[in-house]
Amino acid sequence: MPTIQAARAQMEKALEATRREFSTVRTGKATPALLDTVRVDAYRGKMPLNQVATVSSPEPRLLVVQPWDKSLIGPVEKAIRAAELGLNPSNDGNVIRVPIPPLNEERRREMVKLLHKLAEDGRVAVRHVRQEANKEIKREQQEGSLSEDDARRQMDEIQKLTDEYIAKVDQLVRAKETEIMEV
Repeated sequence: MPTIQAARAQMEKALEATRREFSTVRTGKATPALLDTVRVDAYRGKMPLNQVATVSSPEPRLLVVQPWDKSLIGPVEKAIRAAELGLNPSNDGNVIRVPIPPLNEERRREMVKLLHKLAEDGRVAVRHVRQEANKEIKREQQEGSLSEDDARRQMDEIQKLTDEYIAKVDQLVRAKETEIMEV
């Protein structure tokens, strides 16, 4: 049964990765996760924004970015503009304010397409875990440490797990799609 527990843990990781990816998709509400993909030219390299600044959401349509080093205000603002998120940051010398514009219908549809692509990536990751677990079960069966019946039973269990996690990904997609299409 260790193969099944390992598969469950891997599928849980795939689901969590999909959930993280979904949090970066813009919905019209301000969440600090929107800026997770932003990389800032700082300290002679590209650094994730959350390693050089604090990102908060004081209002539903506003993000506030406070760099820990005041000399990074310009590079942080430039990095947010360059990230192609459709955001227009402005700074007052101390903090950078990033208003989140409402999404128009066309942009919402683009976001939903992106969401479906990310969901498919999540499903593929879950199926890959199934494939690896089935290979392991077949290997154990060929070595003789697992009977044919036990191998079949474990493969059925792995398939049930796969179906369960793919359903969870689908549930995440539906919830996020509803959130995006909400006007």
